[in-house]
Amino acid sequence: MKPYKVLVVDDSAFMRKIISDLIENDADFQVTATAANGREAIEKVNELRPDLVTMDVEMPEMNGLEALKIIMASHPLPVIMVSGINEEGMKETILALEWGAFDFIRKPSISNSQDIMAVGESLKEQMREAMLARQQREARAAAIKAPEIKPSDIVLPSIPVLKPSLEESKSSLNVPKKAADKPLKDAKPSPEIEAARRLKEKLPADNNVTQKVAKPLPSPSKPSEKFLNRSKADNHPVPPISRLVPEPIFEAYSEPPAAVTDRKSGVKGLRKLVAVGCSTGGPRALKALLENIPADFPAPIVIVQHMPPNFTKSLAQRLNTFSPLEVTEAEQGMTLRQGVAYIAPGGYHMKVVPIPGGQYAVTLTKEEMRNGHRPSVDVLFESVLSLTSLERHAVLMTGMGSDGAKMMKSLYDSGVTSTFAESEETCVVYGMPRSAVELQCVKYVLPLQEIAPRLVQAVK
Repeated sequence: MKPYKVLVVDDSAFMRKIISDLIENDADFQVTATAANGREAIEKVNELRPDLVTMDVEMPEMNGLEALKIIMASHPLPVIMVSGINEEGMKETILALEWGAFDFIRKPSISNSQDIMAVGESLKEQMREAMLARQQREARAAAIKAPEIKPSDIVLPSIPVLKPSLEESKSSLNVPKKAADKPLKDAKPSPEIEAARRLKEKLPADNNVTQKVAKPLPSPSKPSEKFLNRSKADNHPVPPISRLVPEPIFEAYSEPPAAVTDRKSGVKGLRKLVAVGCSTGGPRALKALLENIPADFPAPIVIVQHMPPNFTKSLAQRLNTFSPLEVTEAEQGMTLRQGVAYIAPGGYHMKVVPIPGGQYAVTLTKEEMRNGHRPSVDVLFESVLSLTSLERHAVLMTGMGSDGAKMMKSLYDSGVTSTFAESEETCVVYGMPRSAVELQCVKYVLPLQEIAPRLVQAVK
């Protein structure tokens, strides 16, 4: 098999050399070209058609974010962002992930050989996952592609032709000339027509029987006048036209009615909790999830997204700008509140623990990595496992590996209220959800855009 072609984009010649060497340590990948800015990158993508691109975020002339948007619109392919750890670089990296970048790595410290090797291992893992994800998408597309139908393949059913018998043919031709030439007005009406004529003669002269004509239906583009007048009379505003379309019908749930904490009324005690895990492709998936959950959602949402330190704060700030919920990076000892989403900070495991007064709080630890990650989804789900007084819901979305699947299985076996997994068709990487599906612990396997509505219905 030929090695995959990689384009390395960075404004620093020294960094281009470091990243190229890290890539070519893997025989399955070959650096076919480099570029010093986003404009050069676009030209070389169009010319060379690489399999993968590593893209520096901050560059002169055209930065990596601008180049990414153009590349994804004209020639989509896996792009791995290479980001500095300054605040602006982190913000732009989060935007890049939202706009279609496969994943990102932080720039290695050029004075630390161990750090360079660690970044190199992360880069190679992401490159392999990117190529595997592309192969899976291509295989899925080939499997669902409709077979080509040729005209010669079409077989029409035979239709019998009914031929009249010889006697029938003769009788149809043997019409007497006088009968055929007889004027129509002299023809004797049938018994049915004669009966109808007699019935009409018996009706009164001022015949009140009128023919019913179907009236045209009102135009579907706007409500009828009757509906508008009634709404005004009842002092109810007329809903916008889009609200007149029937809502999607979901299957009924049998969960008990919510009895949750109301922050405004001061009633203590949480009754519901949602725990979410994701990795590669997660920022985009979290955006789709959180922007479709209403502000009055009657549960806190605790989230583990695999990310290095500092990047999770930028992610939380970005998600908070468009979600009806309050989205924040979790801090040690935070008391959980309904209608708030808490993202585990990079470099820390996050757990949910009970505290006095029927409340629950976040605790952060520096324990050993689990499944190669800190934060780990399994650690979060494991902490939720013992909270049996809560109505618990677990969600796994796009991500490489299997983090979260094992503990989702334990939650499922313990009788957790519901478990969700993102389906393969919308995952950037179908790893973590696949592992859970294979363990047969997922109640709802749904495309990304359907998870939020089902989750809201399950919780409410």
